[in-house]
Amino acid sequence: MIDEIKQFARTGEFRLTRHAAEEIAEENISLSELLESIMSGEIIEDYPAHRRGHCCLVNGTTNEGRPLHSVCTIGRPRLLIITVYEPMLPKWITPTQRRELL
Repeated sequence: MIDEIKQFARTGEFRLTRHAAEEIAEENISLSELLESIMSGEIIEDYPAHRRGHCCLVNGTTNEGRPLHSVCTIGRPRLLIITVYEPMLPKWITPTQRRELL
């Protein structure tokens, strides 16, 4: 699935949800940073029963080393990016390790 995600990102065949566009603006993430993180990314969580179809959480870094997460689905004719954010406390200890909830 990651190869398909990267191919859609590489060819520009993707769409951002309104939520993803809002998160990009709020977190000051450029479109190029998003694409860099997807191209360097790996799937760290899989959500086969997501309401938008089979989705996954991609963890990647920008060329400057900024970690970014994106939730994506390819259940449509192109890549749909549902949300994008920089993983940090309180939810994330590291970009790949969730904080345990009590």
